[in-house]
Amino acid sequence: MILSMTGFAVAHRELGRVSLHMELRSVNSRFLDLVFRLGDDVRQAEPALREKLTARLSRGKVECRLALQKNDEAATGPMQLNGGLLAQLESAQTSVLERFPGAQPMSVTELLRWPGVLSDDSLGFDDLMPSIVEMADAALDEFLASRRREGEKLAGVIRERVSGMRTLVEQVAPRIPEIVQAYQTKLTDRLREAVDTLDEDRIRQEVAVFAQRIDVDEELDRLRTHMDEVERILKKGGIAGKRLDFLMQELNREANTLASKSAGTDVTAAAMELKVLIEQMREQVQNIE
Repeated sequence: MILSMTGFAVAHRELGRVSLHMELRSVNSRFLDLVFRLGDDVRQAEPALREKLTARLSRGKVECRLALQKNDEAATGPMQLNGGLLAQLESAQTSVLERFPGAQPMSVTELLRWPGVLSDDSLGFDDLMPSIVEMADAALDEFLASRRREGEKLAGVIRERVSGMRTLVEQVAPRIPEIVQAYQTKLTDRLREAVDTLDEDRIRQEVAVFAQRIDVDEELDRLRTHMDEVERILKKGGIAGKRLDFLMQELNREANTLASKSAGTDVTAAAMELKVLIEQMREQVQNIE
């Protein structure tokens, strides 16, 4: 299945007094470019997240956001004081004041700001890591599913353009012998008018050489071959963006040659329409992984 490089997924987990929130989003890029925006409490998870993303993605600029939030009940719940630590601080302060009577005792504000005085029953990082890993797997599943859905739409657009190209090629192909013959007759008449002394053999040689230059059968055959390959790749699926991008270049090359060798207005018009369809496909291919 064809995958787009555009994707989005969200995952959320409630863990009692805290919650985890993860977002994955991506746009097209030549290579895999990972950007992490992690909260301070979960920054240590970056190596594990990087490993998971690298294992399942190959291209795209991917942004991963992970945040740890305290729930409302945690913010408004009663504060728990660390009685043991307060007792130690009281004992230490008494000893200091006995030795330095002029020293100022600690204020309530200073006591509350002392590390560990307000007990924290939130989960530590080691406790959070299993939930982060499980949430990352779920987010990646949803993320890849969104890429597959988008990829199918892109593949449908490309197939539609290939079908349009086939119609143009099949309309032009039967006209090529007629166009070449008409141009040969026109060129022969002009040569006779321009050079009265030129013999018939020389005229036929010149006309044959020029006819070869304007014959586009090979270009039409290569266009068909490249279109077959595009459809084969779309059917096979997988990582196909770079191969399709190369084929767009080859299709455009053949369309340019077709236009430059054209000896008829209908062939020139078909070549221009082919270039428009190829450009439309190329824009879609830029988003395929």
